[in-house]
Amino acid sequence: MPQLPNERHFSSDHFINRELSLLQFQRRVLAQAADPSVPLLERLRFLCIVSSNLDEFFEVRVAGVKEQQLLGSQVLTTDGLTPAALQGRISREVHGIITEQYNLLNNTILPALADEGIVFLRRSVWTEAQHAWARDYFLREVMPILTPIGLDPAHPFPRVLNKSLNFAVELEGRDAFGRNSGAAIVQAPRALPRVIRLPQELTGVDYGFVFLSSLLHAHVGELFEGMNVLGCYQFRVTRNSDMFVDEEEVKICAPPSRANCSNVTSATPCAWSWPTTARAPWPAS
Repeated sequence: MPQLPNERHFSSDHFINRELSLLQFQRRVLAQAADPSVPLLERLRFLCIVSSNLDEFFEVRVAGVKEQQLLGSQVLTTDGLTPAALQGRISREVHGIITEQYNLLNNTILPALADEGIVFLRRSVWTEAQHAWARDYFLREVMPILTPIGLDPAHPFPRVLNKSLNFAVELEGRDAFGRNSGAAIVQAPRALPRVIRLPQELTGVDYGFVFLSSLLHAHVGELFEGMNVLGCYQFRVTRNSDMFVDEEEVKICAPPSRANCSNVTSATPCAWSWPTTARAPWPAS
């Protein structure tokens, strides 16, 4: 049987990077969302699939690249990239994908859904009646299960859960205990729905929705009585979820697996999503 040539005889130009190839796959999924021949709700589903895939990509693949950087590894990939160079390529590619994804959502998919009677209402277009309904819903369904965390020397930045919805709030004044921390974190419980349907008589369309984030932005001041809200910024942390178990240690495989699973929600951050309108991001822990 003829032997295959040794791979070291080939230059790096002959190889495709595994991580960058996965990102090209996400672009192909995004192309399905951009295809007007695909049913509208399926196009929206493809946008969601891209987000879900990117979460997994950061949790496993990017987390591995970051760990190589922390260890100071200078080992080249088969296509000739160091971990630092690969991280830079990934960052540029992902930023491009997300920019294209949001342009498609805001400029194509959402207007097309509105034409079909499915409307996602922004705070800037709420009517007085919609504002009143949203405030009542917030006070009745949302506020009772929120626990704001003030930030001060005695209460450092909390370990937010993996892929959870969080808000950083800039404050002015003193709270009910006389403290002036100037900042707080509000974590939205996962039990709350991310989109909330409004009564049809308030929207004039068959399906009118508001985002949970819009409710929190609009009424976060209710959580800080006596204080002024200077800014409210939505953010999200994606954590390292890459689990490694030595295959040779079969007899002790189960306990480490349980330990790794329990640490996924508070593992090392590998991605930080922060709005461009915020003044300065606070370090996640």
